[in-house]
Amino acid sequence: MPTLKIDNTEISVPEGTTILKAAEQAGFHIPVMCYNENVLNHASCMVCAVKNNLTGEFIPSCEAKVIDGMDISCETPEVKTFRKDALELLLSDHVGDCEAPCRVSCPSNLDIPQMNRLIADGKFTEALKVVREEVALPLILGHICSATCENACRRKQAGGAISICQLQKFTALEDLKKEQNYFPEKKPQTGKTIAIIGAGIAGLSTAYHLLKDGHKCIIFDKNEFAGGSLLDVSENELPRNILNSEIDILKQFGAEFRLNSEVSYNLLQKDFNTVIISTGSNSNIQSLDIDNETFQTNIKGVFACGSVIKPIKMAVKAMVQGKTVAHSVNAYLSGNKYNFHKQFNSRFGKLSEIEVIEYLKESVEGNRLNPKQGNLLGFTAEEAITEAKRCMRCDCRKSKSCKLRNLSDFYNAKQQTFNFGERKTIRKLFQQNVLVYELEKCIKCGLCIKVASKNPKLAGFAYIGRGFDIKIDTPFNKSLEEAISTSAKECINTCPTGALADYNGEN
Repeated sequence: MPTLKIDNTEISVPEGTTILKAAEQAGFHIPVMCYNENVLNHASCMVCAVKNNLTGEFIPSCEAKVIDGMDISCETPEVKTFRKDALELLLSDHVGDCEAPCRVSCPSNLDIPQMNRLIADGKFTEALKVVREEVALPLILGHICSATCENACRRKQAGGAISICQLQKFTALEDLKKEQNYFPEKKPQTGKTIAIIGAGIAGLSTAYHLLKDGHKCIIFDKNEFAGGSLLDVSENELPRNILNSEIDILKQFGAEFRLNSEVSYNLLQKDFNTVIISTGSNSNIQSLDIDNETFQTNIKGVFACGSVIKPIKMAVKAMVQGKTVAHSVNAYLSGNKYNFHKQFNSRFGKLSEIEVIEYLKESVEGNRLNPKQGNLLGFTAEEAITEAKRCMRCDCRKSKSCKLRNLSDFYNAKQQTFNFGERKTIRKLFQQNVLVYELEKCIKCGLCIKVASKNPKLAGFAYIGRGFDIKIDTPFNKSLEEAISTSAKECINTCPTGALADYNGEN
């Protein structure tokens, strides 16, 4: 049997073994894109590259066979840089959004397209579950959010942006009508108790997310009523009964309030595992140094958030900072340091007129709908469903499983490194309720061609064109149904990107 070294680990494998399989046997993980062990294919992406130290060449590990005496580099900085370059070359020809622009621009990171789809299907509680995953105070936010998401909405080019804030508010108002409100599942109780000083929007948000993580939260405030600066908002914008309902829901979720209680963090430290200062812009904590990433102060176990650090004008940003502080406190109580990671996100900008037509294939006609009973009372169920159906589904159907996204994130690849000239125009092909093919997300690996060719009675896929203009398409202008009807699911599962995806997505 041939023997080789992989990053100084010696291993013997049977004749004909690929370097990829040898590396797996030795305990190394090599990323792949165009390789699938169930499909015979030729290497093309070079994401699985390793270095042959005897020749100085980079070779595709998924195809290259082991030769006796080989010395292979698998995880060196040089190899990782080569893989990053390979990914950036693939990204230079990739036109597609991992996340919809509305979600990217939303400070809360709310999965807006998924919320819209559930509302459109009349699944209001399921839509609220999506909202409550990220948004602590949907009733409040639905009334006073500055709606940066709507400014980024691509439907703005075709009849006006989706009324996202009204739809988000609708899910919370519908829940308010029920005898039993929806609450997300809590993690097991930790036995830890957190004191939060200040019952404004940042403090309330922090409490919600810490309660989700299984901690006990006690909120102190010097005032008679909870709400902080929210109490100063006009009744025409935020009715007091809405504010009170949100606070009551938080109480039901487990938050304990101690109002008319003016306390200081140094007096609370001995009785609580951590203390969070969220006392608003009029507070004086100049003596404390605050870490800009973790929001931990220079005093052990004491954190700060909201306008107490610096004034925050947007309610949604104060709420999001509360969530971030909650994640940081949870990490601290677990003995870790919170590290915020923003996942790789492919973006391509504004739609052309032709592309708007392509995206409208997944939507309905009609201009932006405003609630007939006024913005304060919001949508009826019928109006909400009608407006939600206007969503053009700009998010990728494989945003979680796309190898190009996940590996670009791991190797810190940049989308713009090799981007020159005009991008390609987006096209979408459909096999109704089964499959969507977005040609400009394709990396031309050819796996789908091999899969579809298993059934000789179908047209299948084929390489069309030459050079930089080459693409994978259905030959002879055949429809997707004619091309891959019986192999659609296998093509979806084999495709390493979001080019071929299930019509209903991953959810």
